[in-house]
Amino acid sequence: MTLFEGAHPALASALEKRGYEALTPVQEAVLQDDTQGIDLLVSAQTGSGKTVAFGLSIAPTLLGHAQTFAAAELPLTLVIAPTRELALQVAREFEWLYGETRARIATCVGGMEMRKERRALSQGAHIVVGTPGRLRDHVERGSLDLSALRVVVLDEADEMLDLGFREDLEFILDAAPADRQTLLFSATVPRPIVQLAKRFQKDALRISTIEDREPHGDIEYRAYAVAPSDRENAIINVLRYFEAESAIVFCATREAVKHLSARLGNRGFSVVALSGELSQSERTHALQAMRDGRARICVATDVAARGIDLPNLDLVIHADLPTGRATLLHRSGRTGRAGRKGTSALIVPFTRRRSAERLFGGAGVDIHWSEMPQGHEILARDRKRILERAAAAAMPTDEDMDLVSELLVVCGPEKIAAAYLQQIKANLPAPEDLIEAQPMEASRPRERREDFSGGVWFRVSLGRKHRADPRWLLPLVCRAGHITKRDVGAIRILEAESRVEISPAVAERFADTILRQGTGEKNVTITLAEGGDFESDHRGPRKSSAPRHRKHGREDEGRPHRRPVRRDNDGKGAPFKGKREGKKSRDG
Repeated sequence: MTLFEGAHPALASALEKRGYEALTPVQEAVLQDDTQGIDLLVSAQTGSGKTVAFGLSIAPTLLGHAQTFAAAELPLTLVIAPTRELALQVAREFEWLYGETRARIATCVGGMEMRKERRALSQGAHIVVGTPGRLRDHVERGSLDLSALRVVVLDEADEMLDLGFREDLEFILDAAPADRQTLLFSATVPRPIVQLAKRFQKDALRISTIEDREPHGDIEYRAYAVAPSDRENAIINVLRYFEAESAIVFCATREAVKHLSARLGNRGFSVVALSGELSQSERTHALQAMRDGRARICVATDVAARGIDLPNLDLVIHADLPTGRATLLHRSGRTGRAGRKGTSALIVPFTRRRSAERLFGGAGVDIHWSEMPQGHEILARDRKRILERAAAAAMPTDEDMDLVSELLVVCGPEKIAAAYLQQIKANLPAPEDLIEAQPMEASRPRERREDFSGGVWFRVSLGRKHRADPRWLLPLVCRAGHITKRDVGAIRILEAESRVEISPAVAERFADTILRQGTGEKNVTITLAEGGDFESDHRGPRKSSAPRHRKHGREDEGRPHRRPVRRDNDGKGAPFKGKREGKKSRDG
């Protein structure tokens, strides 16, 4: 019995050289006797070694008992991946896994120069890895001949369908030989995947190495409840607290990625951004900076991060709450790979704690609600890390020993230690001061000040059930209405809402500002309270200052305003240029 039972000898040798000591569950599952040469429908967690798994699985079909491939002609294997990054990652894995077999591997991915890809295909390739759209282009142009294919692998098939590649996949699979072996790998197996398997696979063996609702066992989930205005400061403190070798921060929008990456860069973090507006070259440079250590933090949207694999990723931060169970597990699955431990940290505004609790319950994760790291805790961990790093430093070589001795004589140990400490601290951004969290029952109203009278009362749509607390309501109100805390009197926390007293000198300006710009916080409104004694026709704020127009029952942001149209007797429309008349004038 060999170390990797069932693996082709050439690939087993590559695994040993790579430092593998054991196979993962999915890799073992595809090497069983009853899986050889047949179609497989495999579901496994992200980061479970699926690429190596299907590489091992197809080797007997491609090589048989031979140790190396014959001269490359038409492709024997086609691997289809949803994104450029994932396709290139698969190609890199295959290069070392099939290195001893003399396999020629070609890539065909969008965003790369098509002429070079055609040249590589014309020179012959045993294995082709690509994205659906680019592969279809090559087939249609005649530069990719699928007639000799023995194996087709669909990697992350569920993601390809989510991205709208069904038509391209069906075109490619219809063009491939009918007697091929087809392997379909998918993190989940929804109905569209089952339908795809029924159409393009022959009696596929179903393999699953995960339970339907089981999250990663190597990921620790932590949730941090923070004041809405402290969200970015909280992200900075979490990054500083863990000081992970590599981290990724997920945001909901491109604008959020742009803003947060700029904020982190200004604070001294080595950061790159990934969003849909980047070119392929910019994305490649950003990922390479993460891989070679020039950057330690990647800020990305969900779509932009699909298919990327970052080495030594120990920390995932959800700057914005995931939209559902699948997004939570998929984001978090970037860490805790291949036996490494990882942390998934969720930044939860107090106002969205109940939504977060429902999300965690639906995802079935064991979540730990943690106190937000404060400055003194971060500095204490810095001290411990510095001492551990210094203790673990290697002894100087004989070549350096003379200079070390001279430095001790010239500077003394204290001065050398001070220089070492100064150099380390120069690369550590200072932690932020945060509003401390407080249990709901401990919330106390902000009492009326003696120098405050005749205030105007406003209603805030947050109360005890939202974990409202005067300590973070006060900065929220001040920021929303462009006032200072001196302009705020008493704050009363009720069950479903809160009441805030605003100085009469600024109340009208405060109301106008809220009406024009909203609060800046999702699902939070501020309106004049009944009996507020503010004589005005303010009906409450809009959620956004951007114009919204209704069409077919939906709100369309950013659409150009359409002027009213008057219909003449001939049915033709003309722009309406005056005030609308009453019924009498229209009839007359």
